[in-house]
Amino acid sequence: MTHLDVMASTRRSPEAVLDYLGPGANVVVGASNGEPMALVDAIEAGASRLEGVRLHQMLATRERRYIDGEFPELRHVSYFLSPANRAAFHAGHCDLVPNSFSEVPRILRRSVHPDLVITTVSVPDRHGYMSLGANAEYTASLIGEVPFFVEVNGSTPRTFGGNQLHVSDIVGWCANDRPMVEVPGPPVGDRDRAIAALVAERIPDGATLQVGIGAVPDMVLAGLTGHRDLGVHTELLGSGFVDLVEAGVITGTRKATHRNKIVTTSAIGDQRLYDFVADNPGVEFHPVDHTNDPTVISREPDMYAVNATLEVDFLGQCASESLGSQYLSSSGGQPDFARGAVMSERGHAYIVLHSSTADDTVSRIVPRLHPGAAVTTFKNIVDNVVTEYGVAELHGRSIAERTRRLIAVAHPAFRDELTAQARSLGYL
Repeated sequence: MTHLDVMASTRRSPEAVLDYLGPGANVVVGASNGEPMALVDAIEAGASRLEGVRLHQMLATRERRYIDGEFPELRHVSYFLSPANRAAFHAGHCDLVPNSFSEVPRILRRSVHPDLVITTVSVPDRHGYMSLGANAEYTASLIGEVPFFVEVNGSTPRTFGGNQLHVSDIVGWCANDRPMVEVPGPPVGDRDRAIAALVAERIPDGATLQVGIGAVPDMVLAGLTGHRDLGVHTELLGSGFVDLVEAGVITGTRKATHRNKIVTTSAIGDQRLYDFVADNPGVEFHPVDHTNDPTVISREPDMYAVNATLEVDFLGQCASESLGSQYLSSSGGQPDFARGAVMSERGHAYIVLHSSTADDTVSRIVPRLHPGAAVTTFKNIVDNVVTEYGVAELHGRSIAERTRRLIAVAHPAFRDELTAQARSLGYL
């Protein structure tokens, strides 16, 4: 039977996905652009036929009634909060599983035991392979292990790497052409530019980059146009990388692994980015338990990781996912790359944040994290903390030295108070 025969025999209506959802089924849903809109619509519409179905997803980009708890037969389980499910979580309508991104496939295998994966894919090629498009993440890790029911989208770019799904691995598919979800870049201020300049000047030629989400990481990339032979091994590929490729800055020729290739597990940005990754053998999408594995990351001898946080205490603990007990997101890949970069022979990890709130009334450098705050990057692996006032090099430093260096990059209005608090704690 040819792959065309298989495609013809497995084509279904979106509603057919309900036939694969028995009582208590655990369904893994693709993240961001991997979310199969028509299939999830069909699951919501047919919720009355279901019982105790849980839908597991890393990053939801679309607000949905089932996420808000409107269907008692369905429960959303999140691994990273977004604007689409943050309010639902705080209202108790959905669940959040703590994790580092690299561990999500293992969590799914050991604790969830998925019954079905639903995700969006590209149109099959002449060999019968569909790619997961601008995504790989945890769904790619489950190829060949869990049945897939997929949504073929003509707008999904065909990409390369470990995100290839053969038609023989699917139990059903439906067609649903829709535009890719585009995410505009965040607004950039003077503090962001100052922080980015401090980081960019410390990145050498030939370095391999991981850059996270936010205004400062975006500006770091913008500040690297004069560099040479940079490589990319990242969790998220954003639009800023495209400029550096087209300028000849990113070549990957000095990488130790995946030489000459941009390696990522996800791409989120504008249509220009999606056009760039489409049919581009220079970009490879791999499962997150590969891209975010600290031992894999550390094989790059000049690994540089840049990620943002919300608050840092005198020990160097970084709270990047909550303001006190008010959860906003999750750990993502920040701890994975922070550890991998400091394990790298000449690598460094940079955690960036504004020194204070926008109105300068609250310091983001604090003696202790606010009660209930979740530690994302913990004290033993934190390397460099950067505000608009400078770089605090913390790795391998004593608590007293960490405290002094963090106070030096705090907003000047808070330095005297922070010094007094450090003395009362016995840190100085």
